[in-house]
Amino acid sequence: MEKNIPLYTGTFFRPWEKRENREKYNMQKILLLEDDRNLNRGITLTLEREGYQMFSAFSAAQGERLFEEQQVDLVICDINLPDGSGLDFCQSIRKKSRVYFLFLTALDQEVDIVSGYQAGADDYITKPFSLMVLVSKVRAFLRRASGGEEKELLVSGEIRLFPSRMKAFRQEGQQQVPLTLSKKEMQLLLYFMENPGQIISKEQILEHVWGLEGQFVDDNTVPVNISRLKAKLGNPYIENIRGMGYIWTKECRKE
Repeated sequence: MEKNIPLYTGTFFRPWEKRENREKYNMQKILLLEDDRNLNRGITLTLEREGYQMFSAFSAAQGERLFEEQQVDLVICDINLPDGSGLDFCQSIRKKSRVYFLFLTALDQEVDIVSGYQAGADDYITKPFSLMVLVSKVRAFLRRASGGEEKELLVSGEIRLFPSRMKAFRQEGQQQVPLTLSKKEMQLLLYFMENPGQIISKEQILEHVWGLEGQFVDDNTVPVNISRLKAKLGNPYIENIRGMGYIWTKECRKE
């Protein structure tokens, strides 16, 4: 018999907690089905900071109950659950809804990924993962789903970044010269360009770019990757603020 475990529904410091305020804030709802409590809480708090209303479940049974009670806009689900399979949960949801469904799982073999899509998933992220990538995927889908205009281009000085395609260029006269960046360098560039003029600490960078891997990387990982990125960008877009972190020094706009 399933234990009656209280469900976390993201009610910390939320002005929209009162029923009469929910329509005013028009919160988009996300159901997170993840039995690892630390990971569940970390993802929940991260997405709450992005302005989403979170409903957390730790088993398939809890997930089913919450899905019936709440009109969620997106589901994030692990595959290995204590009372069943996320694949079966996804198939059950697909029989009654076309809600956006994203698997977040340690199963990273090709056959696992194919099985996830065959079960009805719209996307599949393998662990360990970057919180920034997860947030970007959630933000992009819910923006499209709500009919919002998606900004395709970030511009700062001579740098042009297309977030949806994760491609970057340097403007040289009338030509756009592609920047050859590693995956982490591209994620760093996106993080800085989304937060221009803000001092970003090493810990924030590890959390948003390396995600759960951040606690295992070498102390020099962040400065080394930023140094490589700075060399490829050319002009001094990123400045090291001694003892505090790093800052993107140029203005950045969306086009």
